[in-house]
Amino acid sequence: MGSEQQYIELYREAANVIRAKSCGVMNAVRDEAFETFQQVGFPSKKVERYKYTDVDAAFAPNYGISLAPLTVKPSLYLFNIKDAPVDVTPYYHKLADTSDAITALNTALVHDALLVYVPKNTRVADPIVVDNWLRGSAATMVNRRVLVVMGQGSDATMIMNDHAADGVPFLSTQVMEVFCQDGSSLDLYEVEETTPLCNRFSNVYVEVGRDCSVKHNGLTLFNGRTRNQCDVRLTGEHSEVTLNGCAIGGGDQFIDNNTLIDHQVPNCQSSELYKYVVDDHAVGAFAGKILVRKEAQGTVSQETNANLCASPDARMFSQPMLEIYADDVKCAHGSTVGVMDEAALFYMCQRGIPEAEARSLLKNAFMGQVIEQIKHEPLRQRLFVKVEKRFRGELEKCDDCRLCKS
Repeated sequence: MGSEQQYIELYREAANVIRAKSCGVMNAVRDEAFETFQQVGFPSKKVERYKYTDVDAAFAPNYGISLAPLTVKPSLYLFNIKDAPVDVTPYYHKLADTSDAITALNTALVHDALLVYVPKNTRVADPIVVDNWLRGSAATMVNRRVLVVMGQGSDATMIMNDHAADGVPFLSTQVMEVFCQDGSSLDLYEVEETTPLCNRFSNVYVEVGRDCSVKHNGLTLFNGRTRNQCDVRLTGEHSEVTLNGCAIGGGDQFIDNNTLIDHQVPNCQSSELYKYVVDDHAVGAFAGKILVRKEAQGTVSQETNANLCASPDARMFSQPMLEIYADDVKCAHGSTVGVMDEAALFYMCQRGIPEAEARSLLKNAFMGQVIEQIKHEPLRQRLFVKVEKRFRGELEKCDDCRLCKS
């Protein structure tokens, strides 16, 4: 038994308090999730999907758990799950896989949840923006649950921003369940700008119906230790799924993205593009599997992971995978890990560009392919600026919140 013992004891001590702050639909699955967590414990690096992440080390410190109430700004589409305008019983905890220890622990400890509900045939003109702020005076664990329900024929863009404003260690777990009913369209963006003291574990589960368009974009601009998992299953024909990621690591930062796209039905398309720039002693990891089941004839899928190690001590692990049981498919995958183009660097320096500036420009251009695919124009322009500032070392220089808000 490793660091999970303190969380087992925590649940036993705080379970009644958590239940009192929660609601029936969440409490109904809490004990079962806790029992699963006790049985499986935190995964070691021998577990395939966690082979690059030392989970035990991340959860080992003694964190105080946050039971603060969820604050939701008034919105037509954002709700506290206790005040949900629809019955969430058919959705809550129906996609989340509690055989995963992080999901099981989150399900046991979380006491509140955010519901994003877009009714049938509703087209949301402006993005639905959720800002998550980690604040505290001592090491704190925060467990977050998000449920997204896209009604038939609905269309929305959702942006989730993760920030940390105080110089203390934080541990955050997030479980997000996303239901995209037939004919719906969702662009989901997750942008992390925290601190080197933050540990973030996020598991996103997505179910895609018929004739849907779903895009998930994960962008790690500044962090400490991050592991993001995104599992998508296509259950309706003629749908399209896109997973894109942009990860920038420096110092001793660690970023692990793990994805699974499960093609269960015929005639669907999926694409993935994840790009990393790791510098100093940073470590990056990407593992993505495209699973094409026997029934999923006519599948078209492309997976690409491109990585730049900008210093001799930076490390990158890449593992794109295809598992195909159908015979009428068009699937491909590729991976590259390289270093800075010294010829291009020399060319720029010869024309009067300082070396530090030249390196920043090359990194920025490398990441441009991911940012350019962002459909929402204001966000795309904002992220171009953010990425440029990140490569110039400006995001980590603010004394008050360590974030550049411009």
